[in-house]
Amino acid sequence: MIGDTDLAPRARAARRAPGESGRGQAASPFRVDRDRIVASPFFARLAGVTQVVSPAGTGLLVHNRLTHSLQVAQVARAVAERLAGDPVATALGGCDPDVVEAAALAHDLGHPPFGHLGEQVLDRLAREHLGLRDGFEGNAQSFRIVTTIDLHGPGGTGLDLTAAVRAAVLKYPWTRHDHPDPHPSTASLPPRGGGPLPSAPDAGSAKFSCYATELDDLLAARAAFPVIGPWQQTVEAAVMDTADDIAYAIHDLEDFHRVGVLQQPGVAAELTGWRRAPGTAGPGARLERLRRRLAERDGWAYDDDAFAAAVDRVSAELVDGLLATAFDGSMAAERAVAEFSARWTARLVGGVRLRPDPPVRAAPVVLDTAQWHEVAVLKFVHQTFVLQRADLASHQRGQATVLRGLVGALADWLTDDDAPRLPPRLHDLAELARAQGAGLEQARGRAVVDYVASLTDGQASSLLDVLTGRSGRLWTDAAVL
Repeated sequence: MIGDTDLAPRARAARRAPGESGRGQAASPFRVDRDRIVASPFFARLAGVTQVVSPAGTGLLVHNRLTHSLQVAQVARAVAERLAGDPVATALGGCDPDVVEAAALAHDLGHPPFGHLGEQVLDRLAREHLGLRDGFEGNAQSFRIVTTIDLHGPGGTGLDLTAAVRAAVLKYPWTRHDHPDPHPSTASLPPRGGGPLPSAPDAGSAKFSCYATELDDLLAARAAFPVIGPWQQTVEAAVMDTADDIAYAIHDLEDFHRVGVLQQPGVAAELTGWRRAPGTAGPGARLERLRRRLAERDGWAYDDDAFAAAVDRVSAELVDGLLATAFDGSMAAERAVAEFSARWTARLVGGVRLRPDPPVRAAPVVLDTAQWHEVAVLKFVHQTFVLQRADLASHQRGQATVLRGLVGALADWLTDDDAPRLPPRLHDLAELARAQGAGLEQARGRAVVDYVASLTDGQASSLLDVLTGRSGRLWTDAAVL
């Protein structure tokens, strides 16, 4: 329950855009936000968007962006209920479980087809071929959806979410280039995600949560949290971000154990090799490179003994535990997966704590030393033994080809003599970008990016087939939101 001393700041956090209404069936304004997000078609489309591999491409049940978002929301709410009412959280603006759950459900709304691969390809196309200085970023697209594009709130644009929920969606609370000043991309030690793209050092921050077109919405949301520093997440955003890390570290490992991709011998060799003789070559070398990166970039949290203990724990519970028996679809195998997930989720959630004055690479909500290192090692296993596989790389090259073809075909259509027969939504998105002050070419480019980003994996492939003449069907399922 909110105490008397919290009424003023939480009242600011519950405010919506001027003139908009918080009407809804729930009593809490933050619960109204949660309900609006769940009712949005942008949320429903996440069932057809890649988490790691395409949800339609395996023939087996793997997580998609929808199930991932639901799991992040579950973890985030559990953490928020532990922190709600904590004096540190209250002093930093509050930690309402409804706010955190709403932000977790919304955090991936902007993910384009084919997940992070799609995000990287769209960003490069937007900057290099469509002339968009802000490029594309999934977090910024999520914020654009809830504030500008989605029409399912009571106002003319966006979902009319409260300031607290909008601020909690801002995992990286800056724009790509100019806000705030000084900008994190220019810092010698930037916040996590704030540094420049390695492949494009002049392109601004690698990660950011707001395009320049939505900067006023960012400023209005953040104004409700005056004690939060310009590069710092709100407590509620930090809970959402931490929950995302926890879900990612655990649930993707489950998927690839189920489909037989995550094999015990390779993981065991790497972890055991590091324990025996960490070096620059051979088994254990990649894990040693991770250790050195953590020590260099995150000295505020890194500890040699904690890293070694994390390797031992992951070896015991993942390598010698879950992966020791191949998944065969039996009830016993499912029970082993469920127990592994529940045990690790409880352990990581139990390690969450508040840090009132965090260093630049941290947030007000952090994992304890042991759990922080364990998440790093779990994510290493996933990245090394799943994401770096050659068969996944070949699949992703095909997905990149789909996106390049779509962007090129739609950009051409916007400029040729057949413009009157454009898909209505593509036309409307171009008009929206023009109304936001973009020039004609930039408006067309942003419209193409918004349009492609709103497709599911299947819709992207189907639409390219139509636009290239490979489909013999006049009517397809390639319609978009």
